[in-house]
Amino acid sequence: MTDLVIGADGLHRCAWGASTPDYAAYHDGEWGRPLRGDDALYERMTLEAFQSGLSWLTILRKRPAFRLAFDEFRIEAVAGYGEADVARLLADAGIVRNRAKIEAAIANARAALDLPDGLSALLWSLAPPPRAARPESFTQVPALTPESTAMAKALKKRGFRFVGPTTSYALMQATGMVDDHLAGCHISGSGPA
Repeated sequence: MTDLVIGADGLHRCAWGASTPDYAAYHDGEWGRPLRGDDALYERMTLEAFQSGLSWLTILRKRPAFRLAFDEFRIEAVAGYGEADVARLLADAGIVRNRAKIEAAIANARAALDLPDGLSALLWSLAPPPRAARPESFTQVPALTPESTAMAKALKKRGFRFVGPTTSYALMQATGMVDDHLAGCHISGSGPA
């Protein structure tokens, strides 16, 4: 597989974004696009944490069930969850049933409520400056960076869980804090390489 492919629609895409219709929709419509808002960023943070050790495709396909199970990722609602909610979530076959990740999602909602300026302000304050150029291949895309390591430390210091440097970098990619669309990808606005 090359890093950039031409889809059936004639558009150049990052190869992973052309591998399934689910990935194509996510690649074209969400990944790498700036996202703001506390609840929206909380959703992405939670999904990235649930993805740890699993395929992102699994999480994408379960996303509607996650949204239903977690009250559309409204921070205030999830922060109020108790043991009955943990039991309900552990019984929900539509989501990833992992107690540690479920408890982390609840703890993270509570931690987000304690942020004086909100989750969006904190996360975006930790975003790196824009790159001079987009990567030419995925070999140039890191799994973690000094900024993602700093983000993970800042979040853990405030009580967040399941937010290591790699997960933090994936969150940065997913929410447009970094743009890892390859040079030549139709999303990048440049032509084929």
